[in-house]
Amino acid sequence: MTETANTNQLNLNDKLIIGVTGGIGSGKSALTAEFEKLNVVVVDADVVAREVVEPNSPTLLQIANEFGNDILLPNGALNRAKLRDIIFSDEQSKQTLNAIMHPAIRNELIQQLLHAKSPYVILSAPLLFENKLDKLADKVVVVDVPEHVQVHRASSRDDVAQEQIKAIMTSQYSREQRNEKADYLVTNEHDICFLQQQAIKLNTEFLRLSADKSINVMN
Repeated sequence: MTETANTNQLNLNDKLIIGVTGGIGSGKSALTAEFEKLNVVVVDADVVAREVVEPNSPTLLQIANEFGNDILLPNGALNRAKLRDIIFSDEQSKQTLNAIMHPAIRNELIQQLLHAKSPYVILSAPLLFENKLDKLADKVVVVDVPEHVQVHRASSRDDVAQEQIKAIMTSQYSREQRNEKADYLVTNEHDICFLQQQAIKLNTEFLRLSADKSINVMN
């Protein structure tokens, strides 16, 4: 670990970081939206993954050097469909891409967490455990629904075949694995009002934890 990374980690220790995750179609984004309404900063790994490959970014240039300029659109943006085709059938290419993307995403996540101005900050990531991002979090919230609900919601939302959603679910942690690692479990089988109530209750708890952590840091 570099000196900068060590410094970042020490600074992160001053903040209360709450990881939020859940399987595809669980409603993780709906929950984090409720925290944003409560003026809590949400750092979203999916958003960061898009930001680090914006045109002319160092990460995108590195990807183009590795895979060729064919993965760039005429406007300089990433041709995601082309890149997906390359890594879909080639495990080595997938590993190469991950070796470029994962450090870039992690570094940007840390920077955004460091600069968050709310009493605590949410780190939202669908692959929080799989990519070991839970190591950055003090506590983890898992949004949970039965698997058949995941399939129905995600296939309807994304207009894709249920078989494709099931394949994505197979590539992620199972429902049992995620729930086992949760510090807080949020069930999302009801209406949005129920989800709002759970967010409000958790916010009260996290504000308390944040205050306790601030006292400990000062001592």
